[in-house]
Amino acid sequence: MIVDLDELLSRLDLPTKIRLLTGADMWSLTPVPEIGLDRIVMSDGPIGVRGGEWRAGDPSIALPSPTALAATWDVDLVRRAGLLLAQEARRKGVHVLLAPTLNLHRSPLGGRHFECFSEDPYLAGEIGAAYVEGVQEGGVATTPKHFVANDFETDRFTADVRVGERALRELYLRPFERVVQAGAWGLMTAYNSVNGTTMTEHAELVNGVLKGEWGFDGLVVSDWTAVRSTEAAALGGTDVAMPGPRGPWGERLEAAVREGRVPEAAVDDRVRRILRLAERVGALHPPVASPEAEPPAEPPTVRPDAAIDGVALAREIATRAFTLVTNDGVLPLRPGGSIALIGAAAREARVMGGGSAQVFPEHVVSPLRGLAERADVRYALGTDPRLRLSPLPGPVTALFLDEAGTVLAEQSLADGEARWMGQLPPGVTGERLRSVRLRAAYTPEVTGEHELSIAGVGAFTLTLNGETVMNENITGDGDADDPAAAFLAPPERRVGVPMTAGETYELTVTHPAAVGGGMAFVSFTLGHADPTPGEDALMAEAVRVAGECDVAVVVAATTPEVESEGFDRADLRLPGRQDELISAVAAANPRTVVVVNAGSPVELPWLEEVAAVLLTWFPGQEAGAALADVLFGDAEPGGRLPTTWPRRLADAPVTSVTPVDGRVAYDEGVLIGYPAWTGSPAFWFGHGLGYTSWSYDSIAAEGTTVTVTVTNTGTRRGREVVQVYLTPYGAAGRRLAGFDVVEAAPGETVLTTFFLPERAFQVWRDGWHTVKGEHTVEAGRSAGDLRLSASLEN
Repeated sequence: MIVDLDELLSRLDLPTKIRLLTGADMWSLTPVPEIGLDRIVMSDGPIGVRGGEWRAGDPSIALPSPTALAATWDVDLVRRAGLLLAQEARRKGVHVLLAPTLNLHRSPLGGRHFECFSEDPYLAGEIGAAYVEGVQEGGVATTPKHFVANDFETDRFTADVRVGERALRELYLRPFERVVQAGAWGLMTAYNSVNGTTMTEHAELVNGVLKGEWGFDGLVVSDWTAVRSTEAAALGGTDVAMPGPRGPWGERLEAAVREGRVPEAAVDDRVRRILRLAERVGALHPPVASPEAEPPAEPPTVRPDAAIDGVALAREIATRAFTLVTNDGVLPLRPGGSIALIGAAAREARVMGGGSAQVFPEHVVSPLRGLAERADVRYALGTDPRLRLSPLPGPVTALFLDEAGTVLAEQSLADGEARWMGQLPPGVTGERLRSVRLRAAYTPEVTGEHELSIAGVGAFTLTLNGETVMNENITGDGDADDPAAAFLAPPERRVGVPMTAGETYELTVTHPAAVGGGMAFVSFTLGHADPTPGEDALMAEAVRVAGECDVAVVVAATTPEVESEGFDRADLRLPGRQDELISAVAAANPRTVVVVNAGSPVELPWLEEVAAVLLTWFPGQEAGAALADVLFGDAEPGGRLPTTWPRRLADAPVTSVTPVDGRVAYDEGVLIGYPAWTGSPAFWFGHGLGYTSWSYDSIAAEGTTVTVTVTNTGTRRGREVVQVYLTPYGAAGRRLAGFDVVEAAPGETVLTTFFLPERAFQVWRDGWHTVKGEHTVEAGRSAGDLRLSASLEN
């Protein structure tokens, strides 16, 4: 059925049209039943689908982080991930996934880089396009974000990025241009300004480049609360202001239209885009004019016979993303030996980053669980770098109470983390809700002084067996102006309590809930820690255990206070005493493998002391199972670095992300990432080892076609990422121009052909100009390991 969007638009009066342009609530757009427009539901991603409620009772598949997706360099695998996310979205009644994030790793200090793909605009664009195509093939819209130059978190609401036109075009806009070419149905504007104009009002970039030059016909949604003006935003190109129902449009925009300050055609264009999006995701069902009329088409869905096993795919992506950066031959491990498994993250892996990327998975396979099922494992904590206690193990019950203490609703939680953002449980209204109470029965395994904590902002009462042990009004950081930071990294208060192993203790936490306009914004955590002998004793125990085992595996991780939405990183060091722990363990056991559980680069001062280093990124819910697959050689670590890893922060080309006088100056122009390196990093962009070896045999170039031949020279089947870099005639620095994932059995030769895009030969000088002449094309294993070279004329 062909839907006449203009005819449907003509049925709407101005107040109805304007009402559509602001969210109905935290996550949805207003339905208009008289024209067949359903409620359109949006949900955060990008590694899972939250749905309308962000709570453990509504679990989601948790895939590896976007840096891990990019580390696969495998567009077909990423497309399958997109299909799975669409399947999850449909299951949860979601029409629009607020993902992927296409901002670049301009500096390794970016606190949210785990949610972005790469420092390279071409790789980010190709991985992003595959993600978009996969999700939308499943009938769910994507909104690539944050348009544009939102490559940092510090003062992201107000900072003004000053960037030259060439860098803007060749780097920061390029991934967005690619996903528009891939057919993205939505896009999200950023909080920050670019060259003096905030992005929700940036008519030059949104109306001019995105909608005009690129021909984008989808919906432009603001980042949450980013629209702060009436006329300027209405003329600037952003189509929908989220969240709602309150905002700067509504009656003020209606008045602006009636008074001629904003043309009604601008409103109509926005509504037409909403209707087009609704049609694409199956949320538009115009009334049938007569019994003979053609019925509306069924909404696109993933067919039951094409259903994807999310657990299996999460595990596969993790193994394909794990990046082996050094190996003296200790990996893969041989069966039968004993393993000393060390580190807080070995028992409680950090499987995802904080903020928009966070979901509640049904289960998480820790490294301890994954390896213990395969080998003789002895675990030691060593050191715990986390600044906050872990959530109390569940089950935990959440009670929603009115003023009289009557229970309005009850929900089960997996642990002591309580979070509702945007929607209250069924039966609970903001007018009646007065407090939220957590209730748990906890039986400790160890006798001694346990620690309990509350992390959150506001008044809290904690009781143990009916006795109040904490009654405090916790205040947040008065200097914090980013709600995400306060929501995701709140202050914590602790109290010590004696507990006896085997006894059951009744715990409650009561927190007054202030909910306005029916939108929930409640977040606090009941934390717990067992008695500890102290860090020095824990380190000594880890060293002793390492010395008594055949192999030591140390899992080192960043913490939510280091990598998250809402703030940038202060340095690249592993938090706490983890570096000290690794050196001590390596001294006790030369067969030490370090597993780095981080979403983006960290410094590795002990690199020369250990036998192998494996990067797992934030590996998703199947972390431990995938780690066992790779360590024991059931699967080859397939990852290649999507961003350069410096030895020291000071060596990186860009080492500051903090605004000065409200501005972030991109003075380095196009020199970010590997083309900007003058020395040698720890590991080049594109680097990664497998369990076999490869020879690069030949390269041939004719026109814009490049053919590379490689051979598996090892003893087992393997996967290689063949990378092609181009240095345009007269230009400084090479750029990635193509890549391909190939597989081969021992002794097998593979030929792969690249058709280099025209953009690879172009530079921006008041428009795209193709550089003519003789160009150098190189192929190899990374930006720092290029083994073949040829010339081509363009």
